[in-house]
Amino acid sequence: MKKVLVVLMMLVMGITLLAKGAVHGPSKDLFKAEKKAIVLVSFGTTYPETREKTIMALEKEFKDSYPDFKVVTAFTSRIIMRRIKKNEGITFNNPSEALDILKKEGYTHVLVQGTHIMNGLESEILKKEVALHENDFKVLKVSDPLLTLVDDYKAAASALAPTYKDLKKDEATVFIGHGTHHPGNSAYSMIENVFHEYYSENVFFGTVEGYPTLDSVVKQLKAKKIKHINLYPFMIVAGEHAHNDIAIDMKEELEKKGFTVKVHLVGLGANKEVRKIYVDHAEFGLTHEKENMLAKKKEYANGMQP
Repeated sequence: MKKVLVVLMMLVMGITLLAKGAVHGPSKDLFKAEKKAIVLVSFGTTYPETREKTIMALEKEFKDSYPDFKVVTAFTSRIIMRRIKKNEGITFNNPSEALDILKKEGYTHVLVQGTHIMNGLESEILKKEVALHENDFKVLKVSDPLLTLVDDYKAAASALAPTYKDLKKDEATVFIGHGTHHPGNSAYSMIENVFHEYYSENVFFGTVEGYPTLDSVVKQLKAKKIKHINLYPFMIVAGEHAHNDIAIDMKEELEKKGFTVKVHLVGLGANKEVRKIYVDHAEFGLTHEKENMLAKKKEYANGMQP
């Protein structure tokens, strides 16, 4: 009889705990929340035209895709924000300011979607900044940058088809990224490999401040006997680096080495299919929780995983 009572008490306690979890545990699916928001985070740019075609076009895309969410844009570059306010009278908030405002307005479920290219330094800093606000909301998530999974690389390469689909044998498309000393810089080499394996062998990648360098690109171009180059920024916006480092300095250097160069000042954010990758990342982030590897390792250590 005592055993039966013990079992009944354990069952009651289990049901009670489940009930409490159902009541107090916030849903990780942000679509089910009442006060929900998405914060789009970009480095920013002082060039109004490219900002409208890229960052603000992405904001509009998100508003159209997620009409039940409040969608706001934040910049990480405080210098750019100050210059925009001074020159244009437009105020952009940084991520912390945007989250503080959402908290004051009563939003409880928030997704932060960075518009970074890769999982690099900027992406890591954003995650750390957002983590400072985790107690301000019932659910606060950070979604993935553009190039995260192999399928992202393929989708990005496919989206850029207009830049390479009609190339002649002696013609190449060269994308120039910002570059970083962070290990995430390897994304440039990876996407070049994806291009060469699945899409076009006449697409190459260089960087302004990382690897591959422009000299590395030139070696490959000469090895393939390339004479004509289409030069594009591999950046969300065609801003300062695109107008100066790429369109002037790199163009002149390539021309000195005997290439004819045509510069295309178009940011990746102006490409609707590239924007769709961010929209898709957000949709996954809104409904899924990232796997907690530390918790999983504890489960393995305690024999809770097969």
